[in-house]
Amino acid sequence: MNIKKYIATALCMAIALGAMAEAPVKKEKWYKFEYEVNAGTNIGGASPLPLPAEIRHINSFNPNLNLQIGATVTKWIDPQKKWGVALGLRFETKGMDTRARVKNYGMEIWQDGEMLDGRWTGMVKTKYSTQQLVVPITGVWRANRRLKVNFGPYLAFAFKNNFDGHVYEGYLRVSDPTGDKVEFNGDSRATYDFGSDLRKFQWGMQGGVSWSAYKHLLVNANLAWGCNGIFQKSFKTISFAMYPIYLNVGFGYLF
Repeated sequence: MNIKKYIATALCMAIALGAMAEAPVKKEKWYKFEYEVNAGTNIGGASPLPLPAEIRHINSFNPNLNLQIGATVTKWIDPQKKWGVALGLRFETKGMDTRARVKNYGMEIWQDGEMLDGRWTGMVKTKYSTQQLVVPITGVWRANRRLKVNFGPYLAFAFKNNFDGHVYEGYLRVSDPTGDKVEFNGDSRATYDFGSDLRKFQWGMQGGVSWSAYKHLLVNANLAWGCNGIFQKSFKTISFAMYPIYLNVGFGYLF
């Protein structure tokens, strides 16, 4: 991830929003708006709901360091600034590393330059990551002077996707559960890569809270739950859908 590029973009957002907020000529026009720049980290992963029978045990899970940076504009629709609508723009990464023991798990693997597909039983290591431009559109309710609650949909466009890994300590039944058996024992392993089968466009729902720690400093927590799976509809190798579920925690600066 080119984090320097994202930081520069967010700083440009902050300068532009601050200029609009402080311009004396337009002050009366923009008094019902709030402007915020924010940064944080995403904690979570992509998971089927519920866990299917093919996944027998999750041996390890690493959510990785998934950074997020962006800006939000809130338009208050009443004089008391109790209710509002917020539009955001953020650059973020999501990802995870997992190791799991599976049985009859759909798989396409590469061994000695040859692709084999079928049903895998044994160990699977997976690395998933995505870099996205996300646009949340949420309703906002101010519970009190310090606490705001938001809820609504988000749209996400992925400009970089990865989903790959390897299998080991098990066997593949070629084509179907009764096909020829190809075993992998000891240090023997085979790789797979489904990155090109991930969706470019995702959407879901977001909900969370924002706490005013100081006049300009906010502490934010938002849960984003994907409503469509991370894989394209045409992808059939993995037989179940996997949904991105991430908790974002971070800080914001309110102009």
